[in-house]
Amino acid sequence: MNCAVILLLTSSCFTWSSAVYATNRAAPKKLKYLIDPPVYAEVIGRRGGNVTLPCMLKTKPNHYKVKWTKLEPERVGPENIIMISNAHAFKPYGQVGPRASLRNAHTMDASLLLRRLQLEDGGTYRCELINGIEDENVVMELRIEGVVFPYQSKNGRYQFTFQEAKEACTDQDGTLATYDQLYRAWTEGLDWCNAGWLRDGTVHYPIIRPRPVCGGELLPGIRTYGPKDKNRDRFDAFCFTSQTSGSVFYISGSFSFEQAEHACKRQFAELALVGQLYAAWHFQNYDQCDGGWLRDGSVRFPISNPRRRCGGLPEAGVRSFGFPSKMTHLYGAYCYR
Repeated sequence: MNCAVILLLTSSCFTWSSAVYATNRAAPKKLKYLIDPPVYAEVIGRRGGNVTLPCMLKTKPNHYKVKWTKLEPERVGPENIIMISNAHAFKPYGQVGPRASLRNAHTMDASLLLRRLQLEDGGTYRCELINGIEDENVVMELRIEGVVFPYQSKNGRYQFTFQEAKEACTDQDGTLATYDQLYRAWTEGLDWCNAGWLRDGTVHYPIIRPRPVCGGELLPGIRTYGPKDKNRDRFDAFCFTSQTSGSVFYISGSFSFEQAEHACKRQFAELALVGQLYAAWHFQNYDQCDGGWLRDGSVRFPISNPRRRCGGLPEAGVRSFGFPSKMTHLYGAYCYR
């Protein structure tokens, strides 16, 4: 880990970088039609829920259009337009458009209503008012509330290319985490010694307790390898998931993997995915001091109330026994329905 570059983010760093940026940019344009800042600089939602992204007019031109766009800093290509609307109709675009509409709570309301939120909906959104050759806009953040979890292959550490990491997260009811999601998870206690892919193709790992096997005595922070070759380099993955519509429950027993599958089916359920177990731990404070099979062949258990005889660690979390032989008759089953 000695080759890793340290990116230590502290409040002082944020203050310094913000001050430097402010001195090198032009004064923000005073808006004529839109209220800036918007009602909320950040809107928080959960997967499956609905949110409203605020955009308010303080005065109305005679003829205008409102265009909502999701900004993708790492995306190269056309704008990711969600919808364009005038006083009479609106036209949806892309994957988000069919789930979007203008709220229209009153005549000065151009706020965007998003329904059935998905994990990938988090990010920066722009509300743009177009009045002939004039245009102005406000931006805001949509944060999907969720949990980041590290994930590695059943074949061991550092086995995933970037695309394989994306697929592994999808298979476990998640998506590759963003840097902001990993940073937030670090502030909430995520400490992990293995480096993993993030959504933008960079590789990082979060450290709270520096130790010799994790980069030596370097300071705590998000340590980074920077951008890596997506086709050649191999690492683990940091996945992100949010609340689910179903529930996770435990069946006690000494099952093989196949027996655990049948035990869940008898309860009209199926073996839980890793992301589903993390969501239950994070959102429902699920606590079960028993190892159980999951659908990927791993054995884990969630602890919300740490105690000495439940994994031996002082922090809450989802403990793992790795990927034992599927013929092992030692564990119960975590089911999802």
